[in-house]
Amino acid sequence: MATRMQILIPVAAAAVIVGVAGMLSIPADTKMDFAEFPQGTIRVDDMILQVQIADTQPRRVLGLMHQNELPYDQGMIFIFDSVGQYSMWMRNVQFPLDMIWFDENGVAVHIERDVPPCLTAVEAMTCPSIDPEVDALYILEVTAGFVGTYDIRVGSQLHLISV
Repeated sequence: MATRMQILIPVAAAAVIVGVAGMLSIPADTKMDFAEFPQGTIRVDDMILQVQIADTQPRRVLGLMHQNELPYDQGMIFIFDSVGQYSMWMRNVQFPLDMIWFDENGVAVHIERDVPPCLTAVEAMTCPSIDPEVDALYILEVTAGFVGTYDIRVGSQLHLISV
């Protein structure tokens, strides 16, 4: 019968190998722990927000991961290269978010309220994605409660002031 150490050592070695292989398989341009995002200003209906701009694939992948909660006058705007159906997830985000999808005319076409973060290892492994079946060009992430506080709804208008 195998001893505890004879079992634990190969299991631990395998875990390290899998972890290292996983890190090495991530494309180099997405390995951004804390990126500097360009800053901009937008307006949603009558609310002006300062936003971080996620306009490249590495920035969109990183999103609000590892950042602290934002005040209601701040957010992150995801800008895509073309209109399409885009999903979002909450892996490594530290606080709940409201998410708003906007079409190419800046009209809100879908809203998700109070989306919970995936913080624990188990949650991160099973973190669901939000996949609305709407075409969008922009997605705005803001602190949960923003949509209700400012009465944002489908049909609300996004204006890019300095993006």
